[in-house]
Amino acid sequence: MPKISLQKILITSTAILTMALTNGAALAQPDFEHIADEAKRLDQLQSLVINQNGEQVFANAFRGQALDAPVNIKSVSKTIVALLTGIAIDRDIIEGTDQRVLPLLGKSAFGDARDKLTIKHLLTMQTGLASTSGKNYGAWVNSDNWVDYALSRPLVDNVGGSFIYSTGGWHILGAALTKASGHSLHRLAQDWLGNPLNIVIPPWTTDPQGRYMGGNQMAMSPLGLARIGDMVLNGGTINGQEVVSQNWIETSWEPRGLSPFSNDLYGYGWFLTEYAGQKAAYARGYGGQMLVVVPELQLSIVITSDPTLPARSDGHFGNLEQLLEGIVETIESS
Repeated sequence: MPKISLQKILITSTAILTMALTNGAALAQPDFEHIADEAKRLDQLQSLVINQNGEQVFANAFRGQALDAPVNIKSVSKTIVALLTGIAIDRDIIEGTDQRVLPLLGKSAFGDARDKLTIKHLLTMQTGLASTSGKNYGAWVNSDNWVDYALSRPLVDNVGGSFIYSTGGWHILGAALTKASGHSLHRLAQDWLGNPLNIVIPPWTTDPQGRYMGGNQMAMSPLGLARIGDMVLNGGTINGQEVVSQNWIETSWEPRGLSPFSNDLYGYGWFLTEYAGQKAAYARGYGGQMLVVVPELQLSIVITSDPTLPARSDGHFGNLEQLLEGIVETIESS
């Protein structure tokens, strides 16, 4: 799969779809009627926002909170932490993705392969460490020190080897950002993303040491999340202000691993796939939380769902992928 490059994107027209507000629901042109019907049929789905060329073309909260209310985005948080990592590198707070993790955290060497852990390994979930997610999640969050517990998991693969989904690695990365910057992960998220994008990011879960969880439990409104999608599609800028470098975004969308669950490629916090033949990058969270960007169509899509229910490929997530296929097809044919 060739890398997705924002440099190839030329914006030649403004959005050709307009939003019509009816009794608080945003139902755009008749082309979107079948999309709205399909989304409404999915009883786990709570909201759907579609922006094109930075303009909202469809938005509806079918159930749950209003579109401007923060909701739990679950592991979409991982993609947010990846963006914060890029900003930290842009600002020379972190040297780069090859920087070793243990010295950055002020930790002693283990005397084994985990001493070679870098920022890159955390971003790609190729640490070689046993997962702290799934059946192991409870023991991890009930431990006395989430960073130490994640680092002390047994090595089950080579560092830099296969993709091992694990929220613990992202918490290590969040702790590294906190240590390097001298500020909490919440403050970094609000100052570096929230403020320039006019998004409120409320405080979220912390570990026993008071460090905000990296990679899970952040809250953001669907409208705010779509604005992040617009920003990355615009080369990392908003209203002429650079939030994150275009180079970081393009680097984030270079395939580096393969998810054994979806068979999609993985970059720095982004899954890489195609919808209706169009290359796309997406962030995914438990229950069916998604931020999807389709660069060639300048399309940003946000889906929020019930965060308490699973979303498997043969269930709700599979339904969401079909919905996304339909959205891209509708935009292409408009």
